[in-house]
Amino acid sequence: MPENFHIDSPAALRKLPVSSLPGLCEELRSFLIDHVASNGGHFSSSLGVVELTVALHYVFNTPEDKLIWDVGHQAYPHKLLTGRKGRFYTNRLRGGISGFPSREESEYDAFGTGHSSTSVSAILGMACAARYRGDHTRQHIAVIGDGAMTAGMAFEALNNAGYEQPDMLVILNDNNMSIDANTGALQDYLTALTTGRYYNALKSHVRTLLSYPGQPDKWPAEVLGKLRNAVKGGLLRYSNLFEALNIRYFGPVDGHDLDKLVHVLEKLKHIPGPKLLHCVTTKGKGFAPAMTDQAKWHAPKTFDKSTGATLEKTSAVTFQSVFGRTLMELARKNPGIMAITPAMLSGSALTTMKKEMPERVFDVGITEQHAVTFAAGLAADGLLPFCTIYSTFLQRAYDQVIHDVALQKLHVVFCIDRAGVVGQDGPTHHGAFDISFLRCVPGITGASPMDLEDFRDLLFTAQADRESGPWAIRYPRGAGGPAPASSRFKKLVIGKGRKLRPGKDIAVLSLGPVGLSVVDACAGLEGELDVAHYDLRFFKPLDETLLHEVFRRFSAVITIEDGCLAGGMGSAVLEFMAEHGYHAVVKRLGLPDTFAEQGTQQELHALYGYDKKAIVAAVRQLAARTKDLKKVADIL
Repeated sequence: MPENFHIDSPAALRKLPVSSLPGLCEELRSFLIDHVASNGGHFSSSLGVVELTVALHYVFNTPEDKLIWDVGHQAYPHKLLTGRKGRFYTNRLRGGISGFPSREESEYDAFGTGHSSTSVSAILGMACAARYRGDHTRQHIAVIGDGAMTAGMAFEALNNAGYEQPDMLVILNDNNMSIDANTGALQDYLTALTTGRYYNALKSHVRTLLSYPGQPDKWPAEVLGKLRNAVKGGLLRYSNLFEALNIRYFGPVDGHDLDKLVHVLEKLKHIPGPKLLHCVTTKGKGFAPAMTDQAKWHAPKTFDKSTGATLEKTSAVTFQSVFGRTLMELARKNPGIMAITPAMLSGSALTTMKKEMPERVFDVGITEQHAVTFAAGLAADGLLPFCTIYSTFLQRAYDQVIHDVALQKLHVVFCIDRAGVVGQDGPTHHGAFDISFLRCVPGITGASPMDLEDFRDLLFTAQADRESGPWAIRYPRGAGGPAPASSRFKKLVIGKGRKLRPGKDIAVLSLGPVGLSVVDACAGLEGELDVAHYDLRFFKPLDETLLHEVFRRFSAVITIEDGCLAGGMGSAVLEFMAEHGYHAVVKRLGLPDTFAEQGTQQELHALYGYDKKAIVAAVRQLAARTKDLKKVADIL
C-alpha cells in the first residue's frame, strides 16, 4: 500500500486541496493494481472510475447525499475511500467484504447492486422520497456504466424521472464496454454525441455567442442569425435523446480530468430537476495491458503486475469451452441454429462462433428480457435459437420465459450458464433458483449434465427434437471433469435418468455435476456401506420409472443438487413419493433457505453439505438413523 494513501473517509478527503487530488488518484490506482494482482477480482472497470470517484466524494456530502454505483463492480475505489481500505484484503473472500456495494456493509453503500441497470430507478425512488418528506438539501446521484444503460429498465426509469422532475443526477460512465465491447444503436448514438460534427459545432457556436457582450435582445441580426443557424444545423439535425425525455443533458466531459469534473459537479449541485452528465472514461486506465485488452482484464485472476502475465494456470476443460465448441459443431450441420447472449459473449464462450458465423450470433447487450423474446421471435419463424444466459440473469426474464416462450410451445434452448454457486461474486450472482422457478413452468424440458460428455449429448438432443418445446440445460461455472471421451453424439431419451452404481443400503439421487462428488463418496464408502447411485439428468420431466425402482427397493434416500432446496429437485422427489404412497426416509442436500454466501465454489460446496466429505457424512448419518428406526419397528 502506498505510504501516502492515508485517506479513509470522504470527510478526510474533503479537507484536501484540489491540487492534491491527482496524486491521491495515482495512489488509489497503485493500490488497486497491487491488490488485484495478488488476489484477483474486478479490475479494469474500477481503474476507469478513479478520478470520477474522488470527484464525487469530494463534491458531495456522502453518505448524507445518496450515491449508487451501477454496475457495482466499478465500486472498488469507492470502497477504499469509505473506510474499507483496512479490510480490502478480504474482498470477495468468504466472510470478507463484498465485491459489490452492500447496504449491510456500509452506510456509504446507499443501494446494493450486482445486477445491472437498477441505479436510475433506485435513485429516483430516493429522490422522490426526499421530496415527499420536504428534504430539498440532500443530493441524489447514480453512476451507471459498463453497458448498463442498454437495459430497458434504465430507460423506464429515465422516462419516469423526466415526468416526475425530482432533483437527481445520473452520471453516464461511458467507456464503450460492458465485459466485451458494447453493441447496439445506443452505443453508436453515444459515440456520435462525443464526436458528432453538428453537436460539437453547436456547442462551439453557443459558447461563442454566450460570450458576446450585452443582453440577447440587444444582439445584432448577424449574431442572432448565427444562433438560429447553429440550432437548425445542430439540434434539428442531431437531437438529444435525453433532452427529449425532459432530462437536462451535460457533457460529454473527460472523466479523467479532475479539475473539470470537480468544477462541473459543483455547478450541477445547484441545478434543479433531473440531470444527466455524460462522462467519457477509459476502462483499465493506468494499466497498459488492461487498456489494450479491456475484456480480458475485466476480472482477471492473479497476475504479475510488471508484465501482466497470468499467474494462475489451469488446464481443466470447462463447461463453457465445451459449450462453445459443441454449439459450433452443431451449427455447422444445422443451418437453423442461432446463438443469443445478453452481453456475455466471451463469458459464454461464443467469441469464436461469432468470428466464424457473425450472422448467426447475436450479442444483444444487457437486455435479458429482450434476449428471451428475441429468441422467441426467431423460433416462431422457424429457426432454432440457443439463448445463453447466466442463471442469475435469467431471473430477470422470467415473465418472457413463461409468456413468450413456454406458453407458445416454442423451441428455444436456454443454456443456463453459471448454475449453482459461482464463487466469490456472492449472493447476487449465485445461480440458486433456476431449478425451482423453471420446474413449475408447463411444457419445459429441464436437464443438468453430470459431466462434459453428457453435456454434449444433451445439447445435441435439444436441437434434434424440434417438437419438444422449450429446453433448459443448466451447467456450472468452470471445470466439468475429464474431457469428453468421444467426439460422437448420442441422442438421449427425454426424461430418462441412469443408474450409475447398484447398491442395497441407501440410494443417492443426484442432479448435475455434483454427481461426480457422489461417485467419489461412494468409492470412499466401499466395504462400509453398499450405496446405489442414480443420476436423474432431468429435473423435468422426472424419470418416474427410475423413481419407482428406487422407492420400491430403498427405505433411505438422499437427494443432492447444486441449487436451492425449496422447490428444487429434492422437492420434486418428495412430491413423487407422496403422490405414489411410498414411505421412506429422505434427506435432501442443497442450498438452504438463505442467500448463499460468497466464497470459492469448493468452500461453498463444503459449507452447504454437498462435497465428497459432506456426502460421506450424510450417508453415514442416514444409515445410522435408518438402523435405529428399524430397531424401533422391530420392538413395536
